[in-house]
Amino acid sequence: MGVPASSNRQRIFAWFFLGVGALLLIAYLPALRTHADQVSRLVFGVGPNPPRIEFPTVLTMLLLGLLYLGTGLLSLFPTTQRVGNALVMVSLISIFPAVLIAAAAGKQTNALTMISETLRLGTPLMLGALAGIFAERSGVVNIAIEGKMLMGAAFGFAAFVFLEINAAPSLAASFGQEPSVCLATAGKPLFCYIPIGIGVLVAMLTGGLAALLHGMLSISFRTDQIISGTVINILAIGLTSYLRRTYLVEVQGGRVTLPTLEIPILSDIPILGALLFTGKPIFFTMLVLVVVANLVIFSTRWGLRLRAVGENPRAADTLGVDVIRTRYLNLLMSGLIAGLGGAWFSLETVGNFDDGMTAGKGFIALAAMIFGKWTPFGALGGAMLFAYTEALGTRFQLLQVELMGWPLPVQFLQILPYVTTIIVLAGVIGRATPPAAIGQPYEK
Repeated sequence: MGVPASSNRQRIFAWFFLGVGALLLIAYLPALRTHADQVSRLVFGVGPNPPRIEFPTVLTMLLLGLLYLGTGLLSLFPTTQRVGNALVMVSLISIFPAVLIAAAAGKQTNALTMISETLRLGTPLMLGALAGIFAERSGVVNIAIEGKMLMGAAFGFAAFVFLEINAAPSLAASFGQEPSVCLATAGKPLFCYIPIGIGVLVAMLTGGLAALLHGMLSISFRTDQIISGTVINILAIGLTSYLRRTYLVEVQGGRVTLPTLEIPILSDIPILGALLFTGKPIFFTMLVLVVVANLVIFSTRWGLRLRAVGENPRAADTLGVDVIRTRYLNLLMSGLIAGLGGAWFSLETVGNFDDGMTAGKGFIALAAMIFGKWTPFGALGGAMLFAYTEALGTRFQLLQVELMGWPLPVQFLQILPYVTTIIVLAGVIGRATPPAAIGQPYEK
């Protein structure tokens, strides 16, 4: 008999924490004499006197090293695995502040900004993960998230630029305003955002059309779903590059993004107000979609049919569920959400479009979906994990973190989210079982 997967995973965690604990003790024990008074300062907010926590760097890292060693040792022995499991959770959570404390040795960094950046960067990953969940829960492999997001970003931005150039002046005149009123960087009237709002809708519709093409190939024609998804990704690269060369580079427009919103009263809550209740529209939409998707999938008749079609389509068909229609509708919903994720890049963040600007985020979103085991809240954790590593790379550059006296290479910092993705997909999270009928075409 083979070793259970849970035991293998426990051993992986055990040896991981033993190694990390040993490295921390080796690295920081000599510093106990020379840098015992070194302090890491984490501030939470902006202003003259933001909340601040000071950590003695060397002592904190040594205590964490001992914690990790204890976690590893207790996880190795079956009689202490229950305690080991609890310590593993505590140790995994402690890694996030630990890295920031080590990076801020002798310096000060804004932890609130770091968390806010993580939530912001996690927005497209979570939207991509939701797109994957709706498609794959219905039994359709969705590796085309990257292509749908890229097409949404390109066509949504193109629609915005077209309206900004051709319709914005007449729109301002219809409201009795000068055309230049929308050129202000702040305090613009709400009607100035109508073109960019339409651009977001176009991005969603573009993702939906790409999803229908994916459905036609994989559901109606029963093409291999991996191949049909790859075709859409390749099509997206060529189509968006052609759109940019033939139209976008010749026009003067863009550089406008969706406005930052503050939810009244809630945005005034200390710390949480700045994190969860101050942001841009697509960020808020993502948070709402996570809750709604979880309710729909696990608490409604629609969700029950969705899961039944993904697990056993023939049994669902016998009970009167239209398998083909259910798959098409959920794939369409998946495309709309992926297109919204694409709009985050060009219309909420950059205010422009560049070739390949999604930069593989659609594939990282797939990893977040697998990390979360095809559940919205689980995928949210995965998306924020990958976003944290990306934000950490930027933070390391700002703090000028060094390794053995040498600055960390920028290229190393840029690959952090992709390396994390590889580690997660290598099985650290344990066995992730997809829906039973995923990838299997259905013929009534």
